[in-house]
Amino acid sequence: MYRQRTQPELMISPRARETKGVASNMSNTNNLPLDGVRIIDFTQVMMGPSATQMLADFGADVIKIENPKGGDLSRTAFGATDEAGLNNPVFCSLNRNKRSLALDLRQQDNKDIVYELIRDADVVVSNFRAGVMERIGFGYDKLRDLNPRIIFASGSGYGPNGPYAHKGGQDVLAQAMSGVMMRRADASVPMSIYPTALCDYTAGMHLVQAILVALIGVAKTGEGQQIEVSLYDSMIAMQMQEATCHLHSGKEINWAEMPLTGVFPTADGALVLVGAFKANPLQDICNVLQIEDLSEEYPNLESQRAGKAYLQDRFRSEFARQSTEVWIGKLEDADLLCAPVKNLAEVLEDPQTETNEMIVEFEHPVNGQMKTIASPIHFSAIDCGIRSAPPRLGEHNEEILSELGITRKARASGS
Repeated sequence: MYRQRTQPELMISPRARETKGVASNMSNTNNLPLDGVRIIDFTQVMMGPSATQMLADFGADVIKIENPKGGDLSRTAFGATDEAGLNNPVFCSLNRNKRSLALDLRQQDNKDIVYELIRDADVVVSNFRAGVMERIGFGYDKLRDLNPRIIFASGSGYGPNGPYAHKGGQDVLAQAMSGVMMRRADASVPMSIYPTALCDYTAGMHLVQAILVALIGVAKTGEGQQIEVSLYDSMIAMQMQEATCHLHSGKEINWAEMPLTGVFPTADGALVLVGAFKANPLQDICNVLQIEDLSEEYPNLESQRAGKAYLQDRFRSEFARQSTEVWIGKLEDADLLCAPVKNLAEVLEDPQTETNEMIVEFEHPVNGQMKTIASPIHFSAIDCGIRSAPPRLGEHNEEILSELGITRKARASGS
């Protein structure tokens, strides 16, 4: 006979329960899974903010701790002109549904304010180099003494220990150091920087997973813990198939070097073709191209690998004869895996993007109506939308201080 398990209740901080619904960006969170969870967010740029934004979308009260002189570095990325970075799409893409508390943490009274917040918080998140949180007075041992339930989540370039621990971590560096940059379709393709922040986003989502799991752990045990996620580890994990094959046999899988797979220019653009998962994909490709059956000369994968240069050159010359749309239709009719190569503008206007509701609008204090990218996670019973615009630097200082019972007059008098 099976015993039904009761679901553990998240052990939400007492102060978060008391102030629930008070803050402007906490309104309408009652039906969200992280309603009442408070996160103290020291992160900036992308890895950490992408994680805390997703947690904020899920209903957490994310209090963004910022330096009053400039704040999050992404406020001024790519030459933003306004002081608070409010008109900067980079900052706006990563910081919705958060509150900004701008404090000079070199002053002890400001540190004490953050300590008071942490006493009743659930999670502290940072993405500094190893040792920085300890140096500024917010290391795990210190915060655990204040709050044994605290989840201390750190994102870094390489991890807290080892020969690279104190190196500066950054997406492009992680691409290089993890082996990702070296991997390409074949040796003739120049090494290059992947132009989207692949490492930052991947590690940020690993950080989200870790925090959610740790919240469940607190619900079961009442004890917090320390979490470490690095760009370096996330990129190694992304190569789990390739790395395991190399560890087992000394050989690497490279899906991009498969002889019947590639990107091919067409008369008006380009398409990508994956010639696999069929009994005789080369024969099917030749039928679509209306050329002789090359599978008679190249009957198996070994011979196709040896003849890759010829096959790919032949494909290129044939695909260049007609438009992408024409070829996609023919390839799909033959049940071959293919897709048009689109630019970002085309993707944003694609009807599938609209169907998936991946673009959302919100009212911005500087730009008026502004569009951004929605959460990629779709729930049937949860609306993880935009409740508040990305905050002005220090926008919520008075609001948060009043929740702690600290008035501007009391701060000025030092009481």
